[in-house]
Amino acid sequence: MSSGRGYLRIYLGAAPGVGKTYKMLGEGKRRLDRGTDVVVGFVETHGREHTETLLDGLEVLPRRIVDHRGASFTEMDLDAVLARRPEVALVDELAHTNVPGSRNAKRWQDIDELLAAGIDVISTVNIQHLESINDVVEKITGVPQRETVPDVVVRAADQIELVDMTPEALRRRMAHGNVYAADKIDAALSNYFRVGNLSALRELALLWLADRVDAGLQQYRAQHDIDSTWEARERVVVAVTGGPEGETLIRRAARIAARSSGGDLLAVHVTRSDGLTGANPTALANQRRLVESLGGTYHQVVGDDVPASLLAFARAENATQLVLGGSRRSRLAALLTGPGIGAGTIRDSGDIDVHIVTHAEMGRGRMPHLGGSLTRRRRIQGFVLAVALPPLLAIALGVGGDTLNLTSNVLTFLLGVVVVALVGGLWPALVTALGGTFVLNYSFTPPTKTFSIAEPNNALALGIFVLVAALVSSVVDRAARRTREAARSAAESETLATLAGNVLRGETALPALLERVREAFGMTCAVLMERVRDELTETWVPIASAGTTTCRRPEEGDAEIPAREDLVLVLQGRSLAADERRMVGAFAAHAAALIDRARLSEAAAEAKPLAEADRLRTALLRAVGHDLRSPLASAKASVTSLRTSDVEWSPDERDELLATADESLDRLTRLVENLLDMSRLQAGVLPVFSRPMAVDEVLPGALVDVGADVLIDVPHDLPLVQADPALLERVIANLVSNAVRHSPAKKPPLVAGSALGDVVEVRIVDRGKGIPQADRDKVFAPFQRLGDTDNTTGVGLGLALARGLAEAMGGSLHPEDTPGGGVTMVISMPIATTSAETEPEPVPGSRERDEPEVQR
Repeated sequence: MSSGRGYLRIYLGAAPGVGKTYKMLGEGKRRLDRGTDVVVGFVETHGREHTETLLDGLEVLPRRIVDHRGASFTEMDLDAVLARRPEVALVDELAHTNVPGSRNAKRWQDIDELLAAGIDVISTVNIQHLESINDVVEKITGVPQRETVPDVVVRAADQIELVDMTPEALRRRMAHGNVYAADKIDAALSNYFRVGNLSALRELALLWLADRVDAGLQQYRAQHDIDSTWEARERVVVAVTGGPEGETLIRRAARIAARSSGGDLLAVHVTRSDGLTGANPTALANQRRLVESLGGTYHQVVGDDVPASLLAFARAENATQLVLGGSRRSRLAALLTGPGIGAGTIRDSGDIDVHIVTHAEMGRGRMPHLGGSLTRRRRIQGFVLAVALPPLLAIALGVGGDTLNLTSNVLTFLLGVVVVALVGGLWPALVTALGGTFVLNYSFTPPTKTFSIAEPNNALALGIFVLVAALVSSVVDRAARRTREAARSAAESETLATLAGNVLRGETALPALLERVREAFGMTCAVLMERVRDELTETWVPIASAGTTTCRRPEEGDAEIPAREDLVLVLQGRSLAADERRMVGAFAAHAAALIDRARLSEAAAEAKPLAEADRLRTALLRAVGHDLRSPLASAKASVTSLRTSDVEWSPDERDELLATADESLDRLTRLVENLLDMSRLQAGVLPVFSRPMAVDEVLPGALVDVGADVLIDVPHDLPLVQADPALLERVIANLVSNAVRHSPAKKPPLVAGSALGDVVEVRIVDRGKGIPQADRDKVFAPFQRLGDTDNTTGVGLGLALARGLAEAMGGSLHPEDTPGGGVTMVISMPIATTSAETEPEPVPGSRERDEPEVQR
């Protein structure tokens, strides 16, 4: 057997009776025949004859018997399997819930321990027990499944095998009595095991397993660096831009994906790294919601080369089809800017099918702007300089006469082209290059004052000048643009880092966040508005603001950034660029999260007292049911018997019935007193009348109703304590009653007293089983009994009330281990401050003793 982690194999079925356990036992027999050490840790045959025959020859470990609430149950003996250490353990019903008191709450946790010990495990589970689809199964069958297993546990299995059977075949098995007993067949066939239910469950099992197989396939492809598309399953990727054609493309792609059962729909939006997407964030948000409503997923990637980014995403997702919209560019724009995204994608798509979908917006786009990322003012300055600079250079060079040759003139004009490129970008520089060519040809190329060129060398020089000017203009423009982009990205990063720091530090000041947005983007005001709807009207309510605002609706601002459907961040001052909208969107999302967090905190604070009260009320009703009914029933039965005229009771019988009624009413009185005192303690209204008193003056009253032997070792010369006599008597009575209940018959509990420093300690000692260290705080919780098995031993208020009363008097109550076994409850009460010089008179019945007194 391997010293590492064990191997987990799971048989997955769509419904009970498909043969999971049969398959598991058959696999166990095959491995046993091959010489593998196989044991049966737990198998539930449900009385099925064919399944039970497979147990012949297999070693079956005895089950562990667990007692719970007066009944006995059998569970897998985990310790026995670990001690046996087989190579393979067969453990049925992975989702089974263990009986309370077991080491683990669920059987899959037991199996995890076996795997950790290096034992291979074969198990079974039905699809309806998977946590992720439990609610879906309930909607289909109408039967809630209370036993579930997390999907991650099943997905982590090394091997999952589907045990498949058609609905008709499974119903035939049931009709033949191979699944349920004869008296249950008709009910099962007409309810849970209807053909429609079984078909739906079968489809769920197939689809769930297909997803798991697909995840394994993706992992295999990644491990082996396989980039080509494997068309094992249709995956349709649709490219969205936030344009008006988006909804048409998404619906078309959804129809393509729906043609193949189990097809996936993925929407992707490519954002350029310079932030100049031109996409409408609101439109993108709407398209994302549409994709998700159609069962697809939305993704966003960054890339300057849109076709390459689309294809890289599609190949990473193993997509089989890619849906694009027809270009919105006009013919002139297409002529100037070259092939569009669709043409580039088709060229490099390889084995991915590309669909170009026509739509109403095709060919209606505007001319692309020619200024890159420059401002309109810079572009105007560039064109002005492009028109004015060539004549000025010609005049300046003409002043020099013949001292400069054509090469010097060309280099001077080239310098002018570079200057214009720095000022106005690419297109003004190209205008300068063309204008400079004509000026050089007319003014400096022989024959001058004409546009003809006599020497081929001069023509070549002018041609090279135009080419070099164009190339230099392009490079300079790109370098200048990248410099501006880098500076802008640095500013964005700093702003977003500040926002992230606020999130990590947990800062929740919404006005401060809005003020930071207003300052960072140069706005006059920032307002966060929430939409409030009723049956007739819709209004926008400002939640928080920064700066001076007069906005009443989002339309009144210069920019509105949606944080979610009913929440929008409105800015006044100027319009926002595309990259700025993206950054402000991050602030808007953070603002929405702050509001949600604040509201959740308020709701939690409001719900906490209600939940606590409900918990206490539920515990009270559950716990006191038996204790209220039992004495009431006894008293009622005794009184009814006495009042009957049909039976002639003897004096002894009448006395016995009266005694029973009296005892029952006393029990009821004590229970009600405990409940009232507990409620007063929790409400903080329990009256406490403390005075200096001796501990032994309350012992007779505390022990009068115990009904068992109790040893007393309380010296009469103990210092007086500051306490309420009635409450201290209740504390000791409750603790002694509890000690009597847990002490063996021949080992009565002991009440001992001693002084330690400025406190007097009263110890109630029993020789029972004791309290585990982990449970010592639990036993003082209201309505909690150690083991918590039933209500026949009280409602669990004794220790909780005792501690509460002790603390109300300024003392304390804590448990200690009794040497030799058992538990000692220690009551610590402060010593009273009194000026009396004489010792208090002994209470009648108290006396000096060298040995503990036995009192009944």
